[in-house]
Amino acid sequence: MNHKADAHNHRSGANGSWLHKHFTRFAHKTAQVTGHPSAFIVAVLVVVVWAITGPIFNYSDTWQLVINTGTTIVTFLMVFLIQNTQNRDTMALQLKLTELVLAADGARNRFASIEDLSDEELEELHQDCRQRAEHTLHALHQRRAKKPKTSVSKTQASGA
Repeated sequence: MNHKADAHNHRSGANGSWLHKHFTRFAHKTAQVTGHPSAFIVAVLVVVVWAITGPIFNYSDTWQLVINTGTTIVTFLMVFLIQNTQNRDTMALQLKLTELVLAADGARNRFASIEDLSDEELEELHQDCRQRAEHTLHALHQRRAKKPKTSVSKTQASGA
């Protein structure tokens, strides 16, 4: 038995750590709120109020520092929230695609775990797919060229 793993599982619980669970919930809710049009309107209003107060504070260094500090802090924190949301969305998309690949008859299962490949392996697979697509396109063009063209005679067209 691995006591280190058991201790970790006991601390983190069955659904992951307390911090991870709450951060995920917070990031998801924050993404919903900040992605709403009203959040954009609030941000625009903050900038407008800041700009209007410029003459009141004689466009001082402190006045400029307020907006610079505020936007820097918000941007810094949003980077982590956006990355968390993107990681979750990417994982969900990968899982959906994996399920489709595994469920599809004739699909090559090596695509099911494609996200784990190195850049070089991905490039090789890309080239292989491109060659297969070009081969398929070439075969389609050949079939279309060999297909007999049906012509409608004038008597058939006129309904006689």
